[in-house]
Amino acid sequence: STSSSLYIADRREERPRSVHADKRAHHNALERKRRDHIKDSFHSLRDSVPSLQGEKASRAQILDKATEYIQFMRRKNHTHQQDIDDLKKQNALLEQQVRALEKAKGNTQLQTNYSSDSSLYTNRKGSAVSAFDGGSDSSSESEPDEPPNRKKLRAEPS
Repeated sequence: STSSSLYIADRREERPRSVHADKRAHHNALERKRRDHIKDSFHSLRDSVPSLQGEKASRAQILDKATEYIQFMRRKNHTHQQDIDDLKKQNALLEQQVRALEKAKGNTQLQTNYSSDSSLYTNRKGSAVSAFDGGSDSSSESEPDEPPNRKKLRAEPS
């Protein structure tokens, strides 16, 4: 009877220890998986930053360089967006000038003499005028001044 009660007590103690060991092993596996995911994410982040690609770097260095790179890219995107906005304004102005030239052509029958640069034509006064300057051979008071930092469009040679 004593040995049978001892056996039952041992079985009761074994079972909770076994369940506890299983829970601990499961927890350890989950923690290992979490750490591996973090490690892989840091490697991916490192490889996404041009100055760190293929380099060995600590996690702190990876975060610092990634932060610098993100700030750099934000500034670059902002500059590109400004350039896009400027080009859209310039395009709208050029479209307006084209419409004005087409209207003037219809009203005054401009004689077109194409030179080697197809964006030039000769107006009634005989002056070579660029289609991109508003059709005037002198500076126009009605045209707004371009901002000094605006990029000029160049006609490609044909």
